Amino acid sequence: MGYFRELPNIAYQSFLSDSNSSRNYLIVKNLFRRCKLRDDLQNVFTIFNKYEIVEGARPDTVAEELYGDAELDWVVLMTAGIINVRDEWPLSDRQIYNYSNQLYGNQLNEVRFYETREVKDSNGRLILPKGKVVDSTFSIPDPDDFNTTISPINGVSNYEYEVRKNNAKRSIYLLKVEYLQQFLNDMRQEMIYSRSSEFINERLVRTENTKNRMP
Repeated sequence: MGYFRELPNIAYQSFLSDSNSSRNYLIVKNLFRRCKLRDDLQNVFTIFNKYEIVEGARPDTVAEELYGDAELDWVVLMTAGIINVRDEWPLSDRQIYNYSNQLYGNQLNEVRFYETREVKDSNGRLILPKGKVVDSTFSIPDPDDFNTTISPINGVSNYEYEVRKNNAKRSIYLLKVEYLQQFLNDMRQEMIYSRSSEFINERLVRTENTKNRMP
């Protein structure tokens, strides 16, 4: 993942068993040095495009499609506000079925809740919007015959519920390609270390060596 190449390094005191000096350090990536999209830019919709994640797409394939570089998958995730890919990226149709089947077993197709269907009168006026959660006994007077009632509801199964939740993850907002280089420049600037007692260079600092501290 290209993101880790963007992280600066840190010289960390070695605690390996074969370390033969208190001055031995390991050069590792500083995972605590993190960036996020500026809060004041998250609501500036002119720099984002709405994007629908298609069946089977991954962050790297989206990055290749939009930015021409699969290793910019971290830009896709960061600008979409996705932290946990496993939970926040949509599953494929096969994956969501397997997940739901494992979760519900024999209750996969049982009704989870009921919701309304859209009802209009003979003049096309909306009487009841669709998608309102109701109980199984819900009914209303027929808008064209008040002497009768209708029950405009549909049952939503456990499986359909999980599919809906999964599909809701498909709509994300991604940074427009014309703003990509500025985003990368700003991010890389934030990764530069400022001068301090631990400073070695702009991409490397050293942690305190506890083995050399005075008692």
